[in-house]
Amino acid sequence: MRWLALCCTPEALAGDVDALGWLALGFTPRVARLEEGVVAEVSASLRLFRGARALRLKLQAGAEQAGLPLGATAWAPTALGALALARCPEPPRRGSFAERLDALPLRALSAAQAHQAMLARLGCQQLGELRRLPRAALARRFGPALLTALDQAYGDTPEAHTWLTLPDRFEARLELPWRVEHAPVLLSFAEPLLRQLCAFLAARHAGVRTLRLAWQHDAMRARDVAGSGELTVATADTTRDLRRLTRLLGEHLARTTLAAPAGELSLSAEQLLPLQELSAGLLPGEADEQAHTTTHALLERLSVRLGAARVRQGRLCEDHRLDRMQHWQPWPAPAAAGGTAARQAPGPQPTWLLDPPLPLRCDAHEQPLFAGPLTRISGPHRVETGWWDGPAGLQTRDYFVYRSATRGVLWVYHERFPDPAAAWTSGWFLHGVFA
Repeated sequence: MRWLALCCTPEALAGDVDALGWLALGFTPRVARLEEGVVAEVSASLRLFRGARALRLKLQAGAEQAGLPLGATAWAPTALGALALARCPEPPRRGSFAERLDALPLRALSAAQAHQAMLARLGCQQLGELRRLPRAALARRFGPALLTALDQAYGDTPEAHTWLTLPDRFEARLELPWRVEHAPVLLSFAEPLLRQLCAFLAARHAGVRTLRLAWQHDAMRARDVAGSGELTVATADTTRDLRRLTRLLGEHLARTTLAAPAGELSLSAEQLLPLQELSAGLLPGEADEQAHTTTHALLERLSVRLGAARVRQGRLCEDHRLDRMQHWQPWPAPAAAGGTAARQAPGPQPTWLLDPPLPLRCDAHEQPLFAGPLTRISGPHRVETGWWDGPAGLQTRDYFVYRSATRGVLWVYHERFPDPAAAWTSGWFLHGVFA
């Protein structure tokens, strides 16, 4: 068997250790938590990830991407032995496994560290010296747990572990060390929860588009204040990028006001979506994908700062009327109904539509005028549809694309059957402008 021990840094929280275990579950199914670190039995995964060094580098890269405080790592034939080697800043690298453990200090094994003061008076400073003491006397004086831990670390006694498993949905909570009165301050406490979320998603090979941050108000709040509050954070695409989620959550919290001091936080993500992994090749497509993700992250922040109605996205719609084939709505626009894209427009669609269309004058040859004469580029494109919406929706028009010397490219239509009541119009209308 081959065990890999992953230790967290001393300042790590208990949730970070669990998150590190979830991250390791993405590489091997046999992961257990041992005190301040996790151990993973990776014998069956070495060939899949092309060796021990490559697997360790992948785990370290995953921990860095998830923002987890990963410390030292070590390999050993036993789980306790790997954890003992990882606890030492400079473990011996030569000799057999037993010889390497013999050279470790007593603090490398938790069962021996508990009796370090007494063992030091007996002249024991290393595990090898402790192992050479009489076993019967050692058991009577310090109990059988010390001998059991020694035997398990050296591989003389089988180890028993409780394997970690991934829950079906993510939900984590954190009790705040003090009462927080301002919402932006919650971001520093929410970051450990986000790290857990990203590690959970990495193990699931998934991402999220929506997550929910909730907080419990202090019991000494006013009577008219609810017991809790929450906000929902939505992304434009599926992601598990820690920096992106942290910045987006910070934008939301900067515009949130707490009704009362908060004493507890919880983060949840119910809908997990598959996340397509990017290739690590040298093709330029990877840079294009990175730029695409950066643009989405910028639009997400602008949508929060300016308001959802200020950042808009065009969406093609299923309609035969040209002016209704595109619809501008708050970004990000939801996917088309049924998961299928709307049909493409038969001709060029303008960037901006005029609502209502602007009536145009005509010259002596019955040609439209707008800031001077216009030059036809294309058309006509005849439309006779919309009867199902009644008289207001019926359209009988010929659409043209014209160029103006001063106003650029214009989208113009002519009413084939103009309303007799509107005799003051020429039947020509400016309907859109191309950027």
